[in-house]
Amino acid sequence: MTQTKIKTPTVPAAETFRDAAAAVARLEEIYRLSTGFLCTEFARAMAEGAPSERIRAFYPEIRLTTLSHAQVDSRLSFGHVSDPGTHATTITRPDLFRSYLTQQIDLLMRNHDRPVVTGPSTTPIPLHFAVATDAGMTVPQQGAAAFTLRDVFDVPDLDTTNDDIVNGTHRPEDDTEPLSLFTAQRVDYSLARLSHYTATDAEHFQNHVLFTNYQFYVSEFEAYARAQLSDPASGYTSFVSTGNVEITGADAPIDLPAKMPQMPTYHLKRPDGNGITLVNIGVGPSNAKTATDHIAVLRPHAWLMVGHCAGLRNTQALGDFVLAHAYLREDKVLDDDLPVWVPIPPLAEIQVALERAVAEVTELEGYELKRIMRTGTVASVDNRNWELRDQSGPVQRLSQSRAIALDMESATIAANGYRFRVPYGTLLCVSDKPLHGELKLPGMASEFYTTQVGRHLAIGIRAMELLRGMPLERLHSRKLRSFDETAFL
Repeated sequence: MTQTKIKTPTVPAAETFRDAAAAVARLEEIYRLSTGFLCTEFARAMAEGAPSERIRAFYPEIRLTTLSHAQVDSRLSFGHVSDPGTHATTITRPDLFRSYLTQQIDLLMRNHDRPVVTGPSTTPIPLHFAVATDAGMTVPQQGAAAFTLRDVFDVPDLDTTNDDIVNGTHRPEDDTEPLSLFTAQRVDYSLARLSHYTATDAEHFQNHVLFTNYQFYVSEFEAYARAQLSDPASGYTSFVSTGNVEITGADAPIDLPAKMPQMPTYHLKRPDGNGITLVNIGVGPSNAKTATDHIAVLRPHAWLMVGHCAGLRNTQALGDFVLAHAYLREDKVLDDDLPVWVPIPPLAEIQVALERAVAEVTELEGYELKRIMRTGTVASVDNRNWELRDQSGPVQRLSQSRAIALDMESATIAANGYRFRVPYGTLLCVSDKPLHGELKLPGMASEFYTTQVGRHLAIGIRAMELLRGMPLERLHSRKLRSFDETAFL
């Protein structure tokens, strides 16, 4: 049987580096040459017909081989490998992740006093992901081209796009252990999904992400962003709206796209990436999982849920705040990835930041602060109209769990934060009390939104500002790391 000839680009061979910036520069060079080759060959094939050979290029990779256990500060949750041996990971979009990669590689080399090796991997780059780097090119759908794409080019492969590393089910085919939580294909998949669901490019996402379940928060966020842009001392330099519309002046107009995406997203940017991103995930655990599944590959420093909830206690009033310190997971969307018996612990650094933010914005303290904010269990369900069923079962479980609030997203976001090692937290605002006859009706809702949304968002933003001033090694808790953890954050 005759084997198909394979045409590949000429890229630098594997080389040892002791300088993190130089290692990342080499990763960028290999990636640029490889994707450029695929784009060129694809354009030629579309114009001239299928070539006689297979076209293939490979992701760059980074490797570290250690001979002994690292002697590192036991307080560190990342930046070192657990056991001696070879650890490696494929890399995509090194230009997008330049700062992150430089930081992680530098930590790795300093903690182990060993060099890293960068070069081409053995994992092919799917054509669809390579073409995504060129705004002027698209891959036609199956059957639209004059030849079968997969006969000539590599296409996305679900066998290398899964979450087995983060889920703790990965079994290496050889003695090489993973160096990061996500493979290059998994990252590329999420970058494409982010663009689709949020209508903004990944490069705009900031390190601190706020999730909300109502569009009312968006106008407040834009107003806050414009105020910050008018203040040169704020540190914020631009605001990006859905559709990649970026403004740098407080009075600049924003033209929204004719068709809004499923999860409209907005970014208040700082030059170092430590600004704030707001994602309106809408209602439901499925959207919450989808958003966090893909944002996780960007390795944010924290994400918080600041949405509305049903207050379950008679002592609560509309507009009160709920600081979650535990979660009753009845959302069901993560059960196959993170069993419900896995506890989702509160993270002290996040809890303290949120409570302090509430105190600063409301100017309350002590018992007066407790009057408007309760700390307790938040239940998340997958049925928006749970009140219409026989309440004896649900209400009994809520009472036994000591739940004080109910929504459809918070437990999902917290659980995925735990799963992806992203610090998480939840501060909700009571918008109805279904167990006590205070339902979310139009008139009541309008008054509530007018008076409470701005203050609630201000608290979420202030919490992010507090977290921004915290060292990464303190914010990224060891509670989020497993037995055999990857070195990369």
